[in-house]
Amino acid sequence: MYLFFFAILFVIFQYMNEKAIFENQEQQIESMSEKLTRAQDSLKVLNERTAYLNYFSLQGNENAMTYLENLGFEAQDIEDRVAGYIRDQNLQEGNHPMVPYEGMIGPMKINKIKFLNHRWILTDFTDGKYWGEMLLEYYFNENNELEIVTLGSLLYPNT
Repeated sequence: MYLFFFAILFVIFQYMNEKAIFENQEQQIESMSEKLTRAQDSLKVLNERTAYLNYFSLQGNENAMTYLENLGFEAQDIEDRVAGYIRDQNLQEGNHPMVPYEGMIGPMKINKIKFLNHRWILTDFTDGKYWGEMLLEYYFNENNELEIVTLGSLLYPNT
């Protein structure tokens, strides 16, 4: 009789223990599912935001890429070539030749380059303390030589 009661208590104990473990696992699964859903929603929002931000970029603009392909160029090759040319100008002594401002505490150099499309580039420049931005136009002449013209620039006041 004691053995029977002990067996019943053991079965009840095992049932309650397994039920608690099962409920805990169910809560963990629900929690992980909620986290996964939130992460997927965040990823969707970030992808939409990235697509929006890439609208004004050479790689995100089908018309600009088609224009370059019709000229016999690949968009990535053009970005690499033009950015390399602009950065090579930083290696010259003194100010960058495309920056229309003289550096006050050092030479002006271009830091960042953003291709807007197959024709325009937005750049950021600084001398270490003072900084500004400028809009460049780039194109290839009849001889497929790269030409870059500064369309506009600004120097931010140092506050």
